[in-house]
Amino acid sequence: MGLTLAFPAAVPQDVPREEAAGQVERIAPSDGELIQRVGSGDAGAFELLYRRYARPVFGLALRRLGDRMAAEEAVQETFASLWRSARTYKPERGPGAPWLYAVARNAIVDRARNKSEPTTEVPDTASLELGPADRAEASYVAWRIHRALEDLPRTERDVLELAYWGGLSQSEVAEFLGIPLGTVKTRTRAGLGRLATVLEGELG
Repeated sequence: MGLTLAFPAAVPQDVPREEAAGQVERIAPSDGELIQRVGSGDAGAFELLYRRYARPVFGLALRRLGDRMAAEEAVQETFASLWRSARTYKPERGPGAPWLYAVARNAIVDRARNKSEPTTEVPDTASLELGPADRAEASYVAWRIHRALEDLPRTERDVLELAYWGGLSQSEVAEFLGIPLGTVKTRTRAGLGRLATVLEGELG
């Protein structure tokens, strides 16, 4: 599938409410749903994901690589990889945004290697094996948190998903989403407060 890098005029994560008549949150598909649809060959879902994340991925790549052409190539590779590998996405393992971040990170690291420059990425470490009981408990906790996250406002959900599922620091979340660090901290506090209220007594 050929790709032409053309950023949208604005990232449509928040469609004006006057145009949507209060229906935005109800009709907007999640990142995970879109990735699954891309895995089934849905070009429309691919376009929606591109419009949501082309700018954040480009901004992240440009800051990491320091070269506009290399950053554009990283964006191209990110979305080409998304198209090729979307069918491997497993929603039970986490939401879509962290999965897409991992794809983007790999593309950026590849660009850095092609430039023959050392990368600052830290290799992923192997996960420790858990016993059956621990695995069952961890699976339940992950599922319950995943469900609770779905009820949060999208602005709060995005920062918490990237931190919890993607393992990003608050600075990395700010860099990826292209928002101030203070905004990430505010949204994190608000989201964690809502989660604590919902999950209180369940996971204690």
